[in-house]
Amino acid sequence: MEMTNIPFGITDWSDVPVEEHAGVTGMAYWRTRQFDRIRVRRVDYSPGYLADHWCTKGHILYVLEGALSTELEDGRRFELEAGKSYQVADNAEPHRSYTANGAALLIVD
Repeated sequence: MEMTNIPFGITDWSDVPVEEHAGVTGMAYWRTRQFDRIRVRRVDYSPGYLADHWCTKGHILYVLEGALSTELEDGRRFELEAGKSYQVADNAEPHRSYTANGAALLIVD
């Protein structure tokens, strides 16, 4: 990833508008900043959130708070708690997220 055309700046995530995205169950609340071709999101999942699709977009995902279960389409499952991250390339391994008690994430893609 090459990061260009991004001047130094500070983001106060509480000032970034929230977008609501419904899952199969629960809600995802996105706060999104776009920096040239790089999207950075603060995402909060409500308790019981289950993604409504298999995602093929590459991400670097860091769990800020709570815990997250990430399932790959091939059946593998990974448990991440605060302080852990995962990374996956575009079109590499379809994945989806679930959280029993809620989670706060920082996602770069």
